[in-house]
Amino acid sequence: MAEQIITDSVKTAYDEFYQKHDEAWRMMGAKYKAQHIIDVCKGHSFKKVLEVGAGDGSILKLLADQNFAPEYHAVEISDSGVEHIKTRHIAGLKSVQLFDGYKLPFADNSFDLIILSHVLEHVEHERLLLRELKRVAQYCVIEVPKDYRVGVDERIKHFLAYGHINMYTPTSLRYLLMTEGFEIEADLTSMIEPEVTKFNTYVNQKKPKSFITDLKISAEYAIKNTLVNVLGKKAKEKHASAYTVLCKKADHQLEIF
Repeated sequence: MAEQIITDSVKTAYDEFYQKHDEAWRMMGAKYKAQHIIDVCKGHSFKKVLEVGAGDGSILKLLADQNFAPEYHAVEISDSGVEHIKTRHIAGLKSVQLFDGYKLPFADNSFDLIILSHVLEHVEHERLLLRELKRVAQYCVIEVPKDYRVGVDERIKHFLAYGHINMYTPTSLRYLLMTEGFEIEADLTSMIEPEVTKFNTYVNQKKPKSFITDLKISAEYAIKNTLVNVLGKKAKEKHASAYTVLCKKADHQLEIF
C-alpha cells in the first residue's frame, strides 16, 4: 500500500519547514486555532486527546495551558516537528511519535478526541485519513482554511506554495465528513483577526507601521464582521477564513447506493 505513505520529498519539505519555522508567527496562528477548538467543544469534556499533524506543538501547548484535557498525545510526519514538540514541556503530554501520514499507531477507540487542525488540505488521500481517525477516536475536531473562491484555479502556484492541495467550503467539508460516517455536533466559522493581519503586514511583509494602516485593518474587519452577523449563516460561511467542526462517529453509515 505504498500509495498511502507520504513521499520522501514531502517529508523532507516539512522537516525543513520546522527547522526554520517562525515561532512567533506560528504561535499567533495557534492562539486562535486553539480557541476555536475550545469554543466548538463547549459542553463536552475530553480526557484523552490526540493531535494528528501536530506540527511544532503550538496548539497543544496553548490547550494544555488552558487545562483543556488532562492527557495529550501527538503524531507528526516530520522529525523536526517531533523534536520541537518535545522541547515545549507540554503539561499532560504522554507521547509524541512520527507517523506515515495515514496509519495511526494506536488501537481502536484509544482516544476521546482527535484534533486535525489545518491538516486535511495537505492530505492526498483524505478519506483514508478520516477513516483512520474514526477508528481511533469517538470525536474529532477538524479545522480547515476556507481557501475556495471563484477563480481559485488561477492561483494554483500560490496555494501549492503552502502545500494546500485540497480546497474546502463549509458545505463541501460537511459533505465529505457525512459521507465518511461522521455526524456534525457543532461548527463555527471565523475570519482572520486584526491582530493576525497586522502581524503579517508589519512582521512577515515588513511594511512600515502606520496608524492609518492599523485603522484600515481594524475597520475592514469590524465592517465585514458586522455584515456577516446581520446577513446570517450563509454569509458567514461565504466570507469565512476558516471553518471548524466537531464531529463524532455516526451510529449508521450512509448507504452510497
